[in-house]
Amino acid sequence: MTLRLPFLLILLLLTFRSYAQPGNASYIPENDFLYSYKINYLNQETGLTLSKESNLLLYDTLVNWLGTPYKYAGNCDRGIDCSGFVNVLCDRVYGKKLGARNSAEIYSLINKITRDDLKEGDLVFFNTRKRRISHIGLYLGDNKFVHSSTSRGVIISDLNEEYYKRRFAGAGRLRENLAEAEENN
Repeated sequence: MTLRLPFLLILLLLTFRSYAQPGNASYIPENDFLYSYKINYLNQETGLTLSKESNLLLYDTLVNWLGTPYKYAGNCDRGIDCSGFVNVLCDRVYGKKLGARNSAEIYSLINKITRDDLKEGDLVFFNTRKRRISHIGLYLGDNKFVHSSTSRGVIISDLNEEYYKRRFAGAGRLRENLAEAEENN
């Protein structure tokens, strides 16, 4: 029943769209409606408030991974670790293959930025194992980031949560030319 209602609403709107004319106050372009519908769906699934500037491919991709269990060195929907998850997002959303196997290697491939300069799609790093980079996530905005947690799998967390606040180690943006970044390290 829950899947039928949105389908019926879309069908109804498409049926009657010919009655609405451009210039009429009730005219809603088809793309705007579908875009709004997609934004509302992603807002519900993520618990976030997306804007028109949000990367819908990013959120659409991460929604499909939410709840995936953590598995050390995993990189599929049966289990994935934090660096594997970031590799998947970078490849599918941004078309960048990192080639790095762990969060410390990925940290060496980025341009370091301050926490205040974080933008959607930037990477956040944590020291969860005494003095070394050992965890990674992808920043979403409003202090939220998505990552694969060892205890809860793929989730969205807040940088202001005490656990992450104490262990925050840095942030960065992917370099435009990753091959060049690897040669420099």
